[in-house]
Formats: sequence, C-alpha cells, structure tokens
Amino acid sequence: MENKLRDYSLELWRGLKPYVLTVFLQFGFALLTIIAKFALNEGMSTFTFVVYRHALATAVIAPFALVFERNSTPPITLSIFVKIIALGLLEPVLDQNIYYLGMRMSSATFTATMGNVIPAITFIFAWILRLEVVDLKEIRSVAKVVGTIVSISGAMVMTLYKGPIIGKGSPRLGNDYGSIANSSDKDMVKGSIFLIIACCCWSGFIILQTLTLREYPLELTLSALICIMGAAEGTVAALIMERGHSAAWSIGWNSKLLAIVFSAVVCSGMAYTLQGSVMKEKGPVFVTAFSPLSMILVAAAGLVFLREDLFLGGVIGSLLIVLGLYMVAWGKSKDPPLNDQNLDVQLATDA
Repeated sequence: MENKLRDYSLELWRGLKPYVLTVFLQFGFALLTIIAKFALNEGMSTFTFVVYRHALATAVIAPFALVFERNSTPPITLSIFVKIIALGLLEPVLDQNIYYLGMRMSSATFTATMGNVIPAITFIFAWILRLEVVDLKEIRSVAKVVGTIVSISGAMVMTLYKGPIIGKGSPRLGNDYGSIANSSDKDMVKGSIFLIIACCCWSGFIILQTLTLREYPLELTLSALICIMGAAEGTVAALIMERGHSAAWSIGWNSKLLAIVFSAVVCSGMAYTLQGSVMKEKGPVFVTAFSPLSMILVAAAGLVFLREDLFLGGVIGSLLIVLGLYMVAWGKSKDPPLNDQNLDVQLATDA
C-alpha cells in the first residue's frame, strides 16, 4: 500500500512538475520586474546591474553543475563555444541592458506586456531563416501568421495610443516613484522601441539556446557557462558605458542589492535551468503560454506599489497581444509531431 501511494505521488508530481515550474518562473519574472523598477527609479545602472547579476548567478549555479553534471560533460567544440559566446551576448548583455533601459523610460506594466510579443517575433525570425514552413492552405499556418500580425498590432497600439486613465495608481502605498513611472509620451515611444529590440534579442537567445541544448544537453552546465560569459562580456560593456562614473558600481542595503540577488538566483541561474528542462519535456510553446500570468501580476502590483496608472490603450494593446499569442501557440500545437530530422527546427520556432 505504501509503495503504491509513493508511486502515485511520484506520477502525480511528474505530471504537475512542468506546470508548477512554469508558474514559479512567471511569479519570479513578475516580482523581478517590480523590484527592478524600484531599483531603476533609485538610479541603478543597468550595465553594472547586469555584471553583478550574472557574476552572482555563476557563483550560485556553477557548484550544482559541478556536482550533478561533472561526469557527463561532453567536450566543448569550437561550434559550441561560439554559440556560448553568442548566447552570453544576446541575453545577458544586449537583451537585459536594452530591456532595463526600456523599463526605465516606461512602466513595469508596459514592460511586462511587451514581453508577450516574443512568440510572434520568434515566428518571424524562424520564417525569415526558413526554419518555419508556412502553408497558407493550412489553418495552423494561418493562425500563426494572423496571430503574429495581431500581436504586433497590439504592441503598436500600446506604443502610439495612451487613451484615458481607467485605473488610478494607489496613492497610499506609492511615493515619488509615481511621477517617474508614468513617463512622458516621448519617453514611452523610446521605451517601447528599446523593449521591442530587447524582445528580438531574447527571441534569438531562445532559438540559439534550444539548438545548443541539442549539441550540449546539460542545462546546469550550459546555464553556468552563459552566466560566466554574460558577466565577462557585460563587464566590458559596463566599463565602456560607465567610464568616469565610479558611483555606478556602488551598491548598498537597498533595492539595488535586492534586485541583484533575486535576479541572479531566480531569474538567471534557476530560470535558465528550469526553462531548459521544461522546454525539453513540453516544448517552448508550453512556456510562452503562461506569459500573460506575469503581465497580470505586474499590472496589479504596479497599480498598488508603483502608482502606475492603467490606460485604455494599454488594456486594448494587452488584449490584442495575448490574443495573438494564443493564436500563435494554437497554430504551433497543431504542428506535426517532432522527429529526429526536424526536432531542431521545430523547437527553435516554438519559442
């Protein structure tokens, strides 16, 4: 009886694990967005933040990689090494620096919502690179194309149309961040451009990470190597961009330190590893389908803690982006089963 109960519990956990891990990641991403917005409003440098984040993430994830994957590490070929350099540049350096610059100019809610266009951007990249075959005679291809157009349209609505306020940020828990969070129209347009560029970098990272895992199928070790490379490349970028500003490297017992520690442990070290694990089991479509959860959490927290007003244009744009996201996800779910010959191609485009 005890063995049957244990087997049932293990089977139940195996079924629930992808959902639990993915929801956990979305909560982590949402919380980081709020913490990072506070830190940016306090003057945190995005460039030094990226360096500290990935240096600490390396210290966190590397010991686990050494313990659990030490005896199964395949040799790092020139091809894999070049991919790791590119991965470190795409996400830790380009994506995160540009992402936080965009967040500084906009709001936490706007930033979280724009992240939902990543599946559509990935689909466009895959189509351009001939990794995605589109046949407009098939409903699944039509759904992916239309979903991409709808998502991009939603992003354009959020960028170009603000509209009336339909939700006023809380005056009780807020502070002087409110005037910063609700940026000017000019800053919002700049911020949206930065965020779209960041989404393109993240999309490229997901495609390359998935393909790299096929050659080097060790999530922990690959995550550690990406963090090491990101810290090294990020240091070069920070030294160039923050030269003469030694204060940019200083941190204290404030939201800057909290943002560094939380992002390093949860959103770099753990996220790279857990995301890779879930993608190998369920595919990237499964991961992206949970993206609106982070957006909803950030929108609620932004209203209460950051005094970010909710505008009609943001709501309309959010709905369009989420609708387009699920159209793309539905189209991908109807793709033929993966096989050994098309696995790399299909996994890359699912992101």
